[in-house]
Amino acid sequence: MLGARRAALAAAARLARQARCFSAVSRSVYPSQEGPAVFCSKQNELQFSRSFAAAAEPAPVPAVGKGYVKTVIGAVVDVQFDGDLPPIMTSLEVENFTHRLVLEVAQHLGENTVRTIAMDTTDGLVRGQSVVNTGEPIKVPVGKETLGRIINVIGEPVDEQGPVNAKHHLPIHREAPPFVEQSTEQEILVTGIKVVDLLAPYQRGGKIGLFGGAGVGKTVLIMELINNVAKGHGGFSVFAGVGERTREGNDLYKEMIESGVNKIGKDAADSKCALVFGQMNEPPGARARVALTGLTIAEYFRDAEGQDVLFFVDNIFRFTQANSEVSALLGRIPSAVGYQPTLATDLGTLQERITSTHKGSITSVQAIYVPADDLTDPAPATTFAHLDATTVLSRAISELGIYPAVDPLDSTSRMLDARIIGEEHYNVARGVQRVLQDYKNLQDIIAILGMDELSEEDKMTVARARKIQRFLSQPFQVAEIFTGSPGKYVQLPDTVAGFKGILDGKYDDLPEMAFYMVGDIGEVQTKADKMAKEMAESKS
Repeated sequence: MLGARRAALAAAARLARQARCFSAVSRSVYPSQEGPAVFCSKQNELQFSRSFAAAAEPAPVPAVGKGYVKTVIGAVVDVQFDGDLPPIMTSLEVENFTHRLVLEVAQHLGENTVRTIAMDTTDGLVRGQSVVNTGEPIKVPVGKETLGRIINVIGEPVDEQGPVNAKHHLPIHREAPPFVEQSTEQEILVTGIKVVDLLAPYQRGGKIGLFGGAGVGKTVLIMELINNVAKGHGGFSVFAGVGERTREGNDLYKEMIESGVNKIGKDAADSKCALVFGQMNEPPGARARVALTGLTIAEYFRDAEGQDVLFFVDNIFRFTQANSEVSALLGRIPSAVGYQPTLATDLGTLQERITSTHKGSITSVQAIYVPADDLTDPAPATTFAHLDATTVLSRAISELGIYPAVDPLDSTSRMLDARIIGEEHYNVARGVQRVLQDYKNLQDIIAILGMDELSEEDKMTVARARKIQRFLSQPFQVAEIFTGSPGKYVQLPDTVAGFKGILDGKYDDLPEMAFYMVGDIGEVQTKADKMAKEMAESKS
């Protein structure tokens, strides 16, 4: 009897505390309204608003409830609430902790307890610590104020350049644009890079897979794309570093400043790229969400400012890997090769938000790591289904001194279709690939027997292929500081006309070195004349 009486008294006290807390929160949030019914209806209106205008409110929503830490197991934190439970994907914040620790609700366990994933280290977290329900998903700063800055998964700056004074914040969990808003037009995004625009053109609002090892020019190609899109289309870029080395992220940031892509100090407003980092030393929750943070910034530029945005993800495999870790921490039964059972859903949720609308576009370039070079691995195999083009950087081509070291035979694009790019462009691209493939087939014969044993037709093929190979090289504007050569942005009609002339034999009399590291075909003729003049002067 005594135990039952104590239990009844404890329950009554708990209900009284909840009523006082509920009433206080109601008065603080909606002082002009009375009663819990009004509060609940207002709260439901606030949570997870899908409209863009409602989501882009700069002021944070007040806390709508409190709980306390019940269990801590690494990156997984169980939080118990006395009142209503926060919905899935709501962000919680630990009070009076050593640093700002954000938790994202992942599961409801019963007994008023939710299971959350931490966005930062939980070192020092103890049971009983107070946790605040923010009543909304993780929100991050968006807009031009993010350009030139490095932020983390929860929108905090990590570049020691002061706070990001953004006017708007958006939740990282958002729906893909509805069908009526999406643009179905297939249009090329001209990059000004000859080898890309001719042989593996990028679709405006498409997804491109970037394959390349260390030291073949991947970073320089990324920076040139950022620079050219900014100058050619007036667009901005967002770089999401997902689960890669901190050193590489630091190198990229410094190289962007050295090349003028980004600026710091009083010229920071002229920056062209925002960076979002969640490197490999971060907890799996941060690595699983940092790509969504970067995409949210890109979506704002597309939807609110009508921009053509470049969105880089390095590396998309690490995004899948992080979600696999989170899935295991939540106790889900693994699927094929140990990946999470929701692999296709996790990747599709991200990829479907990368699209063109009638206002602007997001074109995504995604670096892809292939485990053990196994293209049938579920992670890369699932990614390939979303790609519109692949750009392969070849070490063999970089060793020839040809940059960008894009492999013209391995790189592909769905846009290389006569109905999309036109008959002339298509025929020239296929002609270039045919000549390069014939040259590749002849290299074994040349290595064994030499050029003299080839037929006249084969000799002509080799000569034109070598000129094409060198004409595919191009000086980059972001590399001017290193090479001393002015960078070139080549318009698509000039690119097609130049390679068409080589295939037709118009430039058979020019030396192949005249085609190396130039812009359009007019510069080839100028360089050839200069070389001939220098040779004549040296002989005299």
